[in-house]
Amino acid sequence: MTKKPSLNDKDISFVSNLLKQLRLVWLLFTDSRINLLIKSVIPLSLLYTISPVDFIPDVILGLGQLDDFGVILLGMTLFIKLCPPHIVEQYTRLLDYGSDTPPDFDNDETVDASYRVVNED
Repeated sequence: MTKKPSLNDKDISFVSNLLKQLRLVWLLFTDSRINLLIKSVIPLSLLYTISPVDFIPDVILGLGQLDDFGVILLGMTLFIKLCPPHIVEQYTRLLDYGSDTPPDFDNDETVDASYRVVNED
């Protein structure tokens, strides 16, 4: 019997992916190899959130803040897409594996071990 993912699992997955994206944006933003023009996407998207000009006015409770959040997410995505792919991949590996290179799962090493049967029932 398989367990259906609950709403809480989806919420946790969304939040963990968002935090990973934030860390990736920070690492890319602080990297000196990234062009200053590309880096300007992040401050411009944050500037939109504090500017009085909005697509949806902030006085409309909920929707006004939702467009600010959407612009920030769009800015983060655009920033990552504009960065050189090899640098993005390097930092993605760093966040996923803790190093610049992923673990080697395709090695041909043989493990010599013994085993014993504990219970045959």
